[in-house]
Amino acid sequence: MGYFLRVYKTKLFRLVPFIIGLIFALVVASQSGVILATSTEILWDNYGVPHIYGKDTQSAFQAFGWAQMQSHGNLLLRLYGQARGRAAEYWGEKYLESDQWVLTMGVPERARSWYKAQSSTFRSYLNAFAAGINAYAKEHSELIDDEVEVVLPVKAEDVLAHLHRVIHFTFIVNPEEIAGVTKEEPKAGSNGWAIAPSHSASGKAMLLANPHLPWSDLFLWYEAQITAPGIDAYGATLVGVPVLAIAFNNYLGWTHTVNTFDGWDAYELKLANNGYRFDGKVRPFQTTTLPLKVKQKDGTLRDQPLVVKHSIHGPVVTQKDGKAIALRVVGLDRPGVLEQWWDMARSQNLKQFETALQRLQLPMFTVMYADRDGHIMHLFNGDVPVRSQGDFKYWQGMIPGDTSKTLWTKIHSYQDLPRIVDPKSGWLQNANDPPWTTTFPTAIKPDHYPAYIAPRSMNFRAQRSARMLSEDDKISFDEMVEYKHSTRMELADRLLDDLIPASRKQGGELAQQAADVLEAWDHQANADSKGAVLFAAWVQEMDLDKTFGKPWSENLPRTTPDGLADPKSAIATLEAVAAKVKKAYGALDVAWGDVFRLQVNHKDLPANGGAGRLGIFRVLNFAPLSQGHFQAVDGDSFVAAIEFSQPVRAMALTSYGNATQPGSPHVGDQLQIFARKQLRPIWRQRSDILAHLEERKVF
Repeated sequence: MGYFLRVYKTKLFRLVPFIIGLIFALVVASQSGVILATSTEILWDNYGVPHIYGKDTQSAFQAFGWAQMQSHGNLLLRLYGQARGRAAEYWGEKYLESDQWVLTMGVPERARSWYKAQSSTFRSYLNAFAAGINAYAKEHSELIDDEVEVVLPVKAEDVLAHLHRVIHFTFIVNPEEIAGVTKEEPKAGSNGWAIAPSHSASGKAMLLANPHLPWSDLFLWYEAQITAPGIDAYGATLVGVPVLAIAFNNYLGWTHTVNTFDGWDAYELKLANNGYRFDGKVRPFQTTTLPLKVKQKDGTLRDQPLVVKHSIHGPVVTQKDGKAIALRVVGLDRPGVLEQWWDMARSQNLKQFETALQRLQLPMFTVMYADRDGHIMHLFNGDVPVRSQGDFKYWQGMIPGDTSKTLWTKIHSYQDLPRIVDPKSGWLQNANDPPWTTTFPTAIKPDHYPAYIAPRSMNFRAQRSARMLSEDDKISFDEMVEYKHSTRMELADRLLDDLIPASRKQGGELAQQAADVLEAWDHQANADSKGAVLFAAWVQEMDLDKTFGKPWSENLPRTTPDGLADPKSAIATLEAVAAKVKKAYGALDVAWGDVFRLQVNHKDLPANGGAGRLGIFRVLNFAPLSQGHFQAVDGDSFVAAIEFSQPVRAMALTSYGNATQPGSPHVGDQLQIFARKQLRPIWRQRSDILAHLEERKVF
C-alpha cells in the first residue's frame, strides 16, 4: 500500500507544474478576454469580418483558409494560379507575360524549397491553411467559378509562392519597372502614425494604420481576428496570405508603410562568346528550359517553352544589341516571412516584438509600432544590401555588371537600420518619406548611415502629416480619426498665396475668375469643395520639379519648396486649364464629388480625398470613368485607429468591403461609411461579436 501511495504522490508532484500552468493560462486568458475553445468556430460579424476561435493553432489556420475562400474564393484561386506560373495554361494568352515573369524569377521552384525550410510546426500551419481552402471548395463548389476550380487542390507551396510573388516580385520589383533604366516611384503607398502617451490626450499610446493600395487584384486587404492558444490578434492581411500583416492585440500593434527602400538592382552585362564579361573573364550563363503552356480559344494547349538564363547576378530579363540585363533581388534566401509576422502578432512587449523583427525575414516595409507600456517605434525595415559605393540615386540607375566591385553579397544587420524608439517629440509619422523626417526635432540623422540607404527628401503628404501631429500637443483618439480623414492640400497652402495675387495682377479675365474661385476655396478635397477640381487640374499641367522658386531644403524640410519660379507661365497654364474646366463642367467652381466618384458593386457616391502628390493625407487615386469624370481605383484601403487603453479602443474600415465573392453582401458595404469620412467600431470581445453576429460556422 505504501508503494502505491508513493507512486501516486510522485505522479501528483509531477502534475503540479502542469496544473499551475493550466491555472495560469486560464487566468491570463480570462484577463485578456480570450476564451479557450473546445471546438473551432468562425463568428462572422455583420460587416463580414471573420472572428476565428481555434481550439489549437492548426485549427485556427484551417479556419482562416476557409474564411478567405468564403470571402474571396475566386480571387484567391486565380492569384494562386498566377503564382504557380500556370495562369496562361488555365486561362489563356492574357496571362502569358505574368507566367513568364513568375517563372523567370523562379517563384514556384523557390516556394517549394521555402516550404521544406519551414519548421515542422509552422509547416503544419501552412498545410492546415491550405486544407481549409480545399475543404471550403469541396463543400461549396457551387459558389466557386468553374473557371478557377482548375487550381484545386491548393497546396502549402502555393501559399508561399503567392506570398513570394506579392512581396518580392510586385512590391520590391515588378515587371513594369524593368522596361526603363531608372526605377519608378512606388505605386503603393501608406500613412502610419505612432503617438506616445506624452502627446496623447488620454495619456495612452495610439497607432494609426493606413495603407494605400489599388482596390483590386493581389493588393486587396482582408480584415480578420484570430484567437487561439497564445494569440488574440486583430488586423488585416492581403488576400491569400495566411497570417495578419498589420495587427494589434491587447498589448501592442504595428502597421507598415512602403519605405524608400531599394532592394533590387539591374545589372548591364556585356555579352561575349555566348557568355558575359566579369572581372576580365568570360563566364557562361546557366541556362534552364522551363515548360510553359498556353490555353487556346478552342481549349487546346500550345507548348511555349521558356528559356531562362542566369548570370552571377541573377536571372536575365532582357537581351539585345550585344547587352543583357540581369536582376538581383534581396530576400530570396529568407523563407521565414510568415512565421515572423505570426510571432510579431503573438508578442506582448517591445522586447518580444523586436526579437521577431531581428530575424529580418520581411525584406521591406517600414514598421510603425506602439504599445500598452507607452513605447513607440519607427524602424526602416528591410534587407538592405551592403553596397561598396554610390548614393541612393546611383543605385536607381543601370549598374555595370562586368565587375565584382558592384556586386553586393551581404545584407545590413538589424542594428544597421534606421530606427528610433520613444522620440522626444512624442510622435512618429511616415507617409512614404525617408526615415530622416519621421519626427521633429530630427531623431534619425542621415549622416550616420550610408548614402545609399535612403534619399533625402520630404514629400508634401509627409509635410501635411507632420504638420497635423506637431500642431496639436495633446491628440485625442477622436482627433486622430478626424486628422486621418483630412483632405486639405498642403500644395495649395504652399502655392496659392503666390498664384492668386499674381493672377490678379498679370492675368486676363479668365485668370481673374479662376483666382476668385481659388480664393473662396477652403483648400480641401471634400465632396462639396469648390475650387479643388480647378487647382488639381492646374497642378496636373505643371512640372512640379520646375514650378517652385525655392527648392526643397534639408534645413527647411517642412516649409520648402515654396514660391513660383515663373509666375507668367503659371498664370498662362491656369488660364488654359480654366478654359478646359469651364467647357467640361459648365463652371469653374464645380464640386469635387461631382467629378470624382466612388463606385463599388453598383454603388455610386461622391468622393473625398485625392492624390498624395497634392499633399493630401486622405489619399485616393482615380482613373478616367467617362465624359470628364473619374473613379477611385487606389488609395485608402484598410484603416485602423488604435488606442492602447485597457480595454483597447479601436475603429477600422476596409473601404471596398471585406469580400469580393459574387453574391456576398459585403462587397462594397462599407463604402457609404468611407464617403462620410468615418470609421466603424471593431468588435473584439466575444459578447460584442455575438451582439452583431451574422453567421456562425463550427468545425
